[in-house]
Amino acid sequence: MPSQHPEEVGHGHVVERYVTRMYGGLPRYLVLNSGRFLGPRWWHTTRFTRHLITDAAAINDEELEALLGYEWRSRLTAAWLIGVDRREQFRARIGDLLLTSEACYSGGAYCFALARFGTHADAEILTAYLDRYLPCTDLHYDQAAALGALLRLDALLGTRHADPFTQPDGPWEQWVNALVHLRDHPGYTPSEQRRWTDLHCDFANGWCQP
Repeated sequence: MPSQHPEEVGHGHVVERYVTRMYGGLPRYLVLNSGRFLGPRWWHTTRFTRHLITDAAAINDEELEALLGYEWRSRLTAAWLIGVDRREQFRARIGDLLLTSEACYSGGAYCFALARFGTHADAEILTAYLDRYLPCTDLHYDQAAALGALLRLDALLGTRHADPFTQPDGPWEQWVNALVHLRDHPGYTPSEQRRWTDLHCDFANGWCQP
């Protein structure tokens, strides 16, 4: 489905209000994508987070759809807002976008949202993604974020969906070893990917009501 600018669907305000709002000289989407808000020395974390929580509760479903129908910055931001507020009605839409993988950078935010939802249905979407994309050993998409989210869900749900991917010489190792720039990278272990997902979800848990 071709992307549409939100103006075309009657929501021309959403990019400026939700996506490009500035914090410490950076637009919101870039702060989210970089994880800067997790750093203890970033002075703008409190303001950034309060606005994120407020906007996640205030944005309506039509505005979220307008963002999801546009480009990667808008999709990334929308997925974060959906995940923070746990808008589970967007599960199928998020899953479709993740599995299609037609835009860069936004996939990690989809994985965050699924991890926040925290159900067996979300684990199934992440499993389907890894089944499809881990064998693509020449492509670096969102395999790492998907594995981290799936490992978190396994721990929460008492399941073992990630086991077939993380076994010795299994799909995860084969994927990492096939990509030269990842092969010796300390951040590309299953435990490190789980830790990164936990950081994002625990950050949201710490500010949101259960």
